[in-house]
Amino acid sequence: MLTRTVAIHYVTAALRGARRAGRPVEPLLDVAGIGPALLADTRARVTPEQYTRLIQALWDDLDDEFMGLAPRRSKRGTFATMCLLAVHCPSLESALLRGMAFYDLFDVEPAPALRADPTAPTASLELDTGALDDPDRFLVESLLVLWHRFSSWLIGRRIPLRSVRLAHPEPPHAAEYHLIFGCPLRFDAGVTALEFDTRFLRMPVAQDEAALRRFLRNSPAELLSRRDHGAATSGQVRRELGSGAPGLPEVAARLGVSAATLRRRLTAEGTTFREVREQLLRDQAVASLVRGGESVEELALRLGFSEASAFHRAFKRWTGSSPGAYRTGAAPRYR
Repeated sequence: MLTRTVAIHYVTAALRGARRAGRPVEPLLDVAGIGPALLADTRARVTPEQYTRLIQALWDDLDDEFMGLAPRRSKRGTFATMCLLAVHCPSLESALLRGMAFYDLFDVEPAPALRADPTAPTASLELDTGALDDPDRFLVESLLVLWHRFSSWLIGRRIPLRSVRLAHPEPPHAAEYHLIFGCPLRFDAGVTALEFDTRFLRMPVAQDEAALRRFLRNSPAELLSRRDHGAATSGQVRRELGSGAPGLPEVAARLGVSAATLRRRLTAEGTTFREVREQLLRDQAVASLVRGGESVEELALRLGFSEASAFHRAFKRWTGSSPGAYRTGAAPRYR
């Protein structure tokens, strides 16, 4: 499993708008298959599928694609209509400009803006966040991720980000930002913006309405839940470990570098081989416990633990819960 789990911070942050509106959150958690007890531990994680169901349930319950976190609602279906307009444009730049003009009709806040100089190497997509009451930075982060991944989908390739500038101070969950954006970050930057190579704006839109229908089945919630950026060395290491490479020497050989070079590259990204491996094991364990059908002992053996007790200790360190308690609290309960 290569898709990363999602920190519980994003679950509690997503629920803030529903709480403000006086909505009970337990039914929303129930639809998503997320046990309420998980909200109490900051180390807990959920699967992308659970997170996707939660976002979609919030959209339906509030009839607001901004989930109650913006000054004005963005009614259900607004994003899909914008996509339909954008997919018929000849280039990414024209698609973005058309999409932003569409949102401007509704006086949306935060309003996105494209800053591009054809003679400059870097373009930016900026968000005016001044009017938001978004203490968790959840809506800001979600919109940045959404515009980046929608743009990448339009041209059929991931757009590598040069940097992300964020107007807010570095938050407690900043460690998640590298997994989300996979690029250098600047906090307290005065403006919130994605920066990328201008040449991508000239690339043709590679999608059509048939592809859009498939894209919209689980979007944008599925886009927001996908955390694995393959361009980073840590993402490459994760993929090799997931495909069966047993250790650092073997992963380095598959990537065509020395073990020392691989260590240096991971250090430059702020991580280590052990941390990447543990994150992969954690995500595989969470997914199995949520999915069910595999005993804790079988799971421990599959993940390479010599005995179940060692797996219990590791899982408690990763998530704050024992495997049994996590399975009980996080098992899906579909309506």
